[in-house]
Amino acid sequence: MRALLLAVLMLLAGVPAFAQESVEPATPRSWQSLSPQQQQLLHSFQGNWDSLPAEKQQALTRGSDRWIHMTPEERSGAQERFKTWRALPPEQRQQLRERWRQFKALPPERQQQIRNQFNTFRQMPAERQQALRNAWRNMSPEQRNQWRNMSPDERRGALQGAMPHPNAHPAPRMAPHPAPRHSPR
Repeated sequence: MRALLLAVLMLLAGVPAFAQESVEPATPRSWQSLSPQQQQLLHSFQGNWDSLPAEKQQALTRGSDRWIHMTPEERSGAQERFKTWRALPPEQRQQLRERWRQFKALPPERQQQIRNQFNTFRQMPAERQQALRNAWRNMSPEQRNQWRNMSPDERRGALQGAMPHPNAHPAPRMAPHPAPRHSPR
């Protein structure tokens, strides 16, 4: 259990999901500057804390602080997400890390727009989410690029013909890709 907790803290520290991060440079922190709760969570780092890079100290401190302030339900969810993360093939984890780096390189306004769109998507009924996923999967790379360049209003208009009424079944498909795609291996 201790190892799982430490692993979750490492994940929280390394990839804070859609968190707003400070752009200030990291400064080293002493072990004594950590709260007793943080010291308890990070006890396995105590012996080499001073030799860790400032960025790693900052990430671990941020992750431990987030963990301390989570509800039991949030902690359980974080542990499940970490288990899912660990089950991913290394190539997929690397791809997700790269997408995160790309996201963080976007201007803050674009990041916020993406966060808003993500939150809107998460609030949709499961059937509508699946219909959107299916529509995306059926788009060609060119169609996806066009989609990315549309305004939110243009996207809604484009979906009117492609998306089912919330009570309709089954979900119609958008224009399919001309040939089946296979992931390179």
